[in-house]
Amino acid sequence: MRSRQFDLIAFDWDGTLFDSTAVIARCIQAAVTDLGYTPPTRQAASYVIGMGLMQALAHAAPDVPREQYAQLGERFRFHYVAYQNDLSLFAGVLPLLAELKARQHLLAVATGKNRAGLDEVLRSQELLGVFDGSRTADETAGKPHPRMLHELMRELGVKPERTLMIGDTTHDLQMALNAGCASLGVSYGAHEPVAFDALKPLHVAHSVRELHDWLVTNA
Repeated sequence: MRSRQFDLIAFDWDGTLFDSTAVIARCIQAAVTDLGYTPPTRQAASYVIGMGLMQALAHAAPDVPREQYAQLGERFRFHYVAYQNDLSLFAGVLPLLAELKARQHLLAVATGKNRAGLDEVLRSQELLGVFDGSRTADETAGKPHPRMLHELMRELGVKPERTLMIGDTTHDLQMALNAGCASLGVSYGAHEPVAFDALKPLHVAHSVRELHDWLVTNA
């Protein structure tokens, strides 16, 4: 077995491991419409995926007054719950995680979801115990602030140069850069990969299979 370049591999959730970006974008649009405001475009709604919920809704719907953010969040959750049982991991994610565990990498999730939402989906996908650590936007700073990566590295005893962050948005890659970590982008999620170049990911994977192969060879 090759020696590891990275001890800790941290994954974003939505759009990286979980096939949910299209649904999230539609739910953001529906929530804004429910409150009687102009819904964001699909591109604008997709851009905020990965941020904390309130931060994302505020960015995607700038004409909604701040005093209605909580109501906007409630409408988003209403629509998301209607779809959540139809969502699943991308094909190939479970074998990927199993392979990385067998190679003795530490695995973590760094997500814009809230703690209750992440725990619920980990239970539903039978992934409890797979990850060695996780951080959510409601218990630390939202992306691209580096705090959630700093906390995971401190908790798991790993240095930045031995940590790799994988995500589908510029928020993920910027967070890695801010934390002093390497990053890897995936092009099948929320953001167009052309935006990744300035953030210097080691690689951009265009499928879970390609992600798997790159990690086995290089991580």
